Amino acid sequence: MNQLPIRPDAPWLAPLAGWSDLPFRILCREQGAAVCCTEMVSAKGLVYGGRNTEDLLAATPLEGERLDDGSLVTDHPVVVQIFGAEAEFMEQAVHILKHRGFQWFDVNMGCSVPKVTKTGAGAAMLRDVPNALRVAEAVIKAAGPGRMGFKLRLGWDASSEVYRELARELAALGAAWITLHPRHAVQGFAGTPRFSAIGELASELPVPVIASGDLFTAADGVRVLRETDCASVMYARGALKDPAIFAKHLELLRSGGEIPASESLSPAFEGKALAAQNACDVLDSLPVDRKGLADVIRRHAQLARRYSPHLALLKMRTFVPRYVKSMDGARALRQEIVQCSDWDSLNAILEKYFGAEL
Repeated sequence: MNQLPIRPDAPWLAPLAGWSDLPFRILCREQGAAVCCTEMVSAKGLVYGGRNTEDLLAATPLEGERLDDGSLVTDHPVVVQIFGAEAEFMEQAVHILKHRGFQWFDVNMGCSVPKVTKTGAGAAMLRDVPNALRVAEAVIKAAGPGRMGFKLRLGWDASSEVYRELARELAALGAAWITLHPRHAVQGFAGTPRFSAIGELASELPVPVIASGDLFTAADGVRVLRETDCASVMYARGALKDPAIFAKHLELLRSGGEIPASESLSPAFEGKALAAQNACDVLDSLPVDRKGLADVIRRHAQLARRYSPHLALLKMRTFVPRYVKSMDGARALRQEIVQCSDWDSLNAILEKYFGAEL
């Protein structure tokens, strides 16, 4: 049986609702992401054939698809992340996905968005561990050995931390990996992630632990690996800001050099709590490589036009402003980007700011 790469030199792209579509996943793969997760897929939506759910999967190629030039774009695995709180629907969803050819799956037990938690799914599952384990047993059996992972938070709040107990039980049931975002659900993305909890799990569990949360730069990711001895890292907002974060991660590992604390821009490593909006300030403070950024935008546009032609321009109007926020002249560029209505206009804007067309 093939196994997922879960190693320090195999960084993952997180499941990012509204962002980690096929073109972005391929872009991140080309930059060095070893595994890419889909956006969250509703188990009920999949079972009932919801159109939005179908859209998330319809654009997802299976392993082995080749571009016109013969290059292999899916030579790394795709992990489908599903969410739901009812074992019956979750089990059915896995069977449907397997029938379509998917091999790797992840259950979201960490999303704190109200529209997910109010259904009992996502991080709300941390409030009902017995049900979480019923769901886990059902999906692990449906997926088969070594095919199912789980993404957790510490617990619903500070008074109800369940991550250690739950992770141990999940491993005993047959979970192939555990991803931990070391915040409580009620924190959302604010406060301080407790990276020591990742180290605790990594030392206790018989399965790999993947670190998630506030990994804004490759230096952040490599530092977490060294300080927690976790198996790998999962980049989310850091990848949205800079898809080259995966290439930088691999280069840092290859260099073998120690990372000074000053190089890590995540306030979490200094014990500083974030307000919900402060992550944007951290990301906006990152330096910009204009040439590298132009190349990323150009390639992203090519992939979007190939794989999501009906949404490609809209996607670029949402992604490009994130890419350029810390660049000189970014405000004017963003204003022009969000107003462009065709590719010629977008090309003209990018040529004006970068000196190169898509």
